[in-house]
Amino acid sequence: MKELLVLFISAFVLISGCVGHGDDRMSLKVTSVFKNGEPIPSRYTCEGADISPPLRVEGLSDKAVSIAIIVDDPDAPIGTFVHWVAWNIPPVNEIPENIPKKGVVESPIHVVQGRNDFGRIGYNGPCPPRGHGIHHYHFKIYVLDTQLNLKPGATKRDLEKAMKGHIIQYGELIGIYERK
Repeated sequence: MKELLVLFISAFVLISGCVGHGDDRMSLKVTSVFKNGEPIPSRYTCEGADISPPLRVEGLSDKAVSIAIIVDDPDAPIGTFVHWVAWNIPPVNEIPENIPKKGVVESPIHVVQGRNDFGRIGYNGPCPPRGHGIHHYHFKIYVLDTQLNLKPGATKRDLEKAMKGHIIQYGELIGIYERK
């Protein structure tokens, strides 16, 4: 009976510790002008203005120092294709649309941007091959406990390496797009 009581108390302490200090890395809610799993408006694609969509972030930790973004398409014929990498964004609840396509942006908010798989700096939207079917675009938001020491033009791989050990929250929004 005593062993059972010790086991019960140990389990309770373990569960209480997990609940009380829960892992909030997945608690970030990311929204935009399209809903999760819905088509991305053409304005944000190569068939439209090809500008970055607005992204809303809810549930930011009070420990947030900066935000990083990776947008990629795992359905690309050549493997996962990167459309946007950005970092050192202040912990804001809204990242406005149309972030200028340059390495360091100061307005409307501070953003440092890297090179996408089009070979360009900044955001380039969905542009799958015609007739290739629906592609899924993952807008990944990382909340970090630090600013990153990366130069403009860094790649997704560089950003992922720099973020390692600094991600305190994560959220994702998936939009779809198809060119017929």
